[in-house]
Amino acid sequence: MKRKRITLKDIAKEFDVSIATVSKSLSDSYEISTKTKEKIQKYAKEHHYKPNYSIFLDDKTKNTKTIGVIIPNMLNHFFTKVFVGIEKIATANGYNLITCISNESREKEASVMELLKNSSLDGFILSVAEETQVKQDFSHLQNAINQGIPIVMIDRITEEIECDKVIVNDKEGAYHATNHFIETGCKNIAIVSNIHRLSVGKLRLEGYKKALTEANMPVDEALILKIDEFHDIETLLKIVLGSKKVDAILCLEEDSAIDTLKLVKSKGFRVPEDISIIGFTNGILPRYVTPAITTISQHSTYLGEIATKMLIDKIENKNVEASYTTKVIKTNLIERQSTKPLPTYC
Repeated sequence: MKRKRITLKDIAKEFDVSIATVSKSLSDSYEISTKTKEKIQKYAKEHHYKPNYSIFLDDKTKNTKTIGVIIPNMLNHFFTKVFVGIEKIATANGYNLITCISNESREKEASVMELLKNSSLDGFILSVAEETQVKQDFSHLQNAINQGIPIVMIDRITEEIECDKVIVNDKEGAYHATNHFIETGCKNIAIVSNIHRLSVGKLRLEGYKKALTEANMPVDEALILKIDEFHDIETLLKIVLGSKKVDAILCLEEDSAIDTLKLVKSKGFRVPEDISIIGFTNGILPRYVTPAITTISQHSTYLGEIATKMLIDKIENKNVEASYTTKVIKTNLIERQSTKPLPTYC
């Protein structure tokens, strides 16, 4: 059953008192006895009561027509395009947006969510911060849902929270990219990941391994380069290029694809004659470097549009019994000059 936000009227009914008494109790007014205040405040806390700022409500829908958007990093082109899709659908439906950036911090993600909840917004679109996924602490998300606030998760999600979700088929994307390398004759395929601690990074690694296994090619752990605060991309690539006959590199994020191309060329390798490169996210930069990088398009603007439609539907049909959907966005490969052409057969 869909959870409903508890109101002053609900609390008043529970204790057979007036709404004014409840309001004053929650405001810790001296006019109300300590015993009454304590039991009302305890009940309100246990039932996740939040103030209803009715002056902001739309007269017809009884909504604030405001959506909170929390993303990990606005500098990431993927999230920039997602926001374009969100803004398009929100504006078309008369909704305002409040956008916050978590900077991959679980603490900041939780604090901005609490702040926005207290602004009585109608729902959240959220991509989970890296630290939240690493710590596996999603209590702030569950609290919002307990308070009757709908959430749509995008891209980075968790199965621990029941809500609507829109994801990219990351495993399939990496699988097809790795197969593209194999079909163009590549034998030693490395992978560069600076998102290996995220759900999307793990799925992409699974797709890479699946393609190699199906092609009866070994999965060489030495070719899986995990970039983090202790291992920089330049050092790891220098080691692997010096000791392995790498002829293809799959980069799991846009910035790492640009850095990989630059470093490979600086070591005297030709792209794609010596080493082919494919990167995730069909942003602007991969198109304008030399050679232009073959990319996996995640259709991020469309993802943002779908997520916003799902959230608005939940907001405007709040009395409908809850059911949750996960929509999967397919990827496709955009071929450019950083990979060899597929062989043609007569």
